[in-house]
Amino acid sequence: MATIARARPLFDPPLVRQAIRDSFVKLAPWVQWRNPVMFVVLVGSLLITGLWIAQVGGGLMHEGRPSFVLAIALWLWATLLFANFAESLAEGRGKAQAAALRSTKRDVPARRLRGEDPSGPVETVPGSSLRRGDVVLVDAGDTIPGDGEVVFGTASVDESAITGESAPVIREAGGDRSAVTGGTRLLSDSLRIRITADPGEAFLDRMIAMVENAKRARTPNEIALAILLAGLTLIFLKTTATLLPYSLYSVSVAGQGTPITITVLVALLVCLIPTTIGGLRSATVSPPASSRHPA
Repeated sequence: MATIARARPLFDPPLVRQAIRDSFVKLAPWVQWRNPVMFVVLVGSLLITGLWIAQVGGGLMHEGRPSFVLAIALWLWATLLFANFAESLAEGRGKAQAAALRSTKRDVPARRLRGEDPSGPVETVPGSSLRRGDVVLVDAGDTIPGDGEVVFGTASVDESAITGESAPVIREAGGDRSAVTGGTRLLSDSLRIRITADPGEAFLDRMIAMVENAKRARTPNEIALAILLAGLTLIFLKTTATLLPYSLYSVSVAGQGTPITITVLVALLVCLIPTTIGGLRSATVSPPASSRHPA
């Protein structure tokens, strides 16, 4: 029976645990600096936390109730941690995909023909020792040791570990259905396969290298979105900064009232800037398109 490749759940426990740890690691300013929106939230969180500590120590009395300042600080830190968690979870799924591909690529024994005679002697060698041009025999239930081309026989192959398709496919000599991939499993009959890739050049090797080293160039829309987020953050930062002197001037002229507090200004700034988009942008951009083995 074909093995069905199951996708990882969204909140896979190992990935969630790693993402929680990375959420705190990513609080470092040199990490948050890459995202101007969340960097502003980080600065605001540190500022409000410092004001609360000073207020508890009796140094500040005009910031309002300590419980209110503490609540704002906790909300800001929760916002940062949630954004870091979403980004770490997305990165963890990419690393898990590479690990799954690496586990699929294992060194399996191969039965290699000696010489060109199909009925000649067969020797058992490690799959990693196969070179381009070697001919191997694969029976039902065996794992295909390397990328190759069927030169004799017809059989069904389970390629779910590579393509994700649960239904077996037919591979036969000649035509456009003769290519097989190392790491897939033969389900029926037997095949004689000529290896077409040296070690390190197989389909799985290229897939693992692509997933681990993929650095997708940002699309024009993503670049425009990043510029828009940075521009809006700067505009609202300047707007919020002007409210304090206006508030102080109004209170001094009226002779009554209380100036707006820094805690309220920071909370207002975080509400005005595109915090949600800035926090989830890195987790929602599409990953690099993965290649699929031709059927």
